[in-house]
Amino acid sequence: MSSSFAARRPGNLHPQHPRPTIRPSFPGHGFQPLPAPTGAPPFHLDLADVLGPEKIKNIQDAGKMVCHIIGDTGGVKKPEPQQLVADGMEKDSQQTDPDSVPAFCYHLGDVVYFNGEINEYLAQFYEPYEHYDAPIIAIPGNHDADPLPGSTSLEGFLRNFCAKTATPTHENGGTSRPAMTEPNVYFTLLTPLATFIGLYTNVPEGGQVQPDQEDWFVKELKNAPKDVPLFIAMHHPVYSLDNHHSGSQHMHDLITRAIAASKRKPEMVFAGHVHNYQRFTQKDGNRETPFIVAGGGGYWHLHNMAKINNEPIIPPYVVPDSDVILENYAADRHGFLRLEITADLITGRYFTVPRPQESWSAPPKLEDFFQFDWKQRKLNR
Repeated sequence: MSSSFAARRPGNLHPQHPRPTIRPSFPGHGFQPLPAPTGAPPFHLDLADVLGPEKIKNIQDAGKMVCHIIGDTGGVKKPEPQQLVADGMEKDSQQTDPDSVPAFCYHLGDVVYFNGEINEYLAQFYEPYEHYDAPIIAIPGNHDADPLPGSTSLEGFLRNFCAKTATPTHENGGTSRPAMTEPNVYFTLLTPLATFIGLYTNVPEGGQVQPDQEDWFVKELKNAPKDVPLFIAMHHPVYSLDNHHSGSQHMHDLITRAIAASKRKPEMVFAGHVHNYQRFTQKDGNRETPFIVAGGGGYWHLHNMAKINNEPIIPPYVVPDSDVILENYAADRHGFLRLEITADLITGRYFTVPRPQESWSAPPKLEDFFQFDWKQRKLNR
């Protein structure tokens, strides 16, 4: 599926679109049954089928791949923060070096609030990214899956991310972005320089994964290529020091069991759900694994960090009775993560964007920078 994913800008950076009336959030449900897969096992999506062979060859020749990572974007109630993040990613994509232009965006879930409604996809997805010229690949979040009465869990997500063909849906309102052709709500993205295993952690707080998905997860870990870094993407985070959701013991135990069964440890773990940015390092002797929360992608209500003895946490902060360090965080502005991957190094940059009352023309601001030698499993400090 090679396509243009954006319309050419007419000159102004953020055209105004009418917004539909937003219904109030419906009280959350428990675990939702999974829809039938739209593709065949083992549920792989090859980036070559999304970008086309020419762009894949360019990535291989350059030896570098760049992508954006965001989560929790739906611009319900107050759409300005989502649009500011989308504008920031668009600005970041305007690189003079073509090898530094992000090839795609990986979305960590909660695309549409409050309940993944089909009729919200235009306002909360297609319009904000109308001028962002890269495919957006996604896993569902709890809000994408929690249905309103009379609707089916993940109905909108399936139509717009798990379509049979990469053609525009009715929801896109005439914008340029086609539907994605992901084979399932959990799947593995294969790229020339990294492998992304995307989990679907369902609706309940803390997440829930059934045995069939866990068995698939173990097999994907075991069979993932060893010559490129392996990433896990999920909605509910393993670690978080926010004051709203916190980390999930369920997700911690899931990953721990899967690593033990597969004998393969991911190089990084990405999650959303918490509406801010946090970067942790889990230490295992002299080997390290970054765990990153990137859920400040546009939903208007940011989540503050917890306090210790009524004082703000100051990174680097060693989480008591653990092997985990909070390296950095950004909890008072929305933003996006830029990831650059080469044969030896993963470079991360987290950018924040202006607040709605500030100048929208201001460039994204670098808030966090890290480099990870994925072969040595060490941060370059």
